[in-house]
Amino acid sequence: MQPRKPSDSRTIMTDMVLPSETNPLNNLFGGELLARMDRAASIAARRHSRRITVTASVNHVAFNRSVPLGSVVTVEAKISRTFRTSMEVYIDVWMEDRFSGESTKANEAIYTFVAVDETGKPTEVPPIIPETALESERFEGALRRKQLSLVLAGKMKPSEATELRALFIKE
Repeated sequence: MQPRKPSDSRTIMTDMVLPSETNPLNNLFGGELLARMDRAASIAARRHSRRITVTASVNHVAFNRSVPLGSVVTVEAKISRTFRTSMEVYIDVWMEDRFSGESTKANEAIYTFVAVDETGKPTEVPPIIPETALESERFEGALRRKQLSLVLAGKMKPSEATELRALFIKE
């Protein structure tokens, strides 16, 4: 399989926060933001793999800032690393100030998607080649994040998590 660049899968979705999407404080519901992130990540994963993709896990979500009613929100999703059949998708959420037009990073998340064939069986995905310093940083951290998730889920023994061991044990 031909390796691809993270920019090949980049997905940007921009929308406005409407009254029906807000909580009693007039801020975007967290669940609504999760759905937007899931859609953008799904498109990025499908673009990369050229396959049907399914959400395997939501590994990290940081609701760092409230997103008020009327805000313009941009969700940007990119593949940060691929494994045999799975892809880590890093999502950045930007909020545009209604008055100045200035964009500020509001939230971020990391999802994992699996590519499947028409019968739902996991299928291989092309590797990814990071190009920028940020893409390289996210690429390098993805294996540690995956191993940590597998250890916490009981699917990997801590002694087998080589990337995690390297962080804590000097051999």
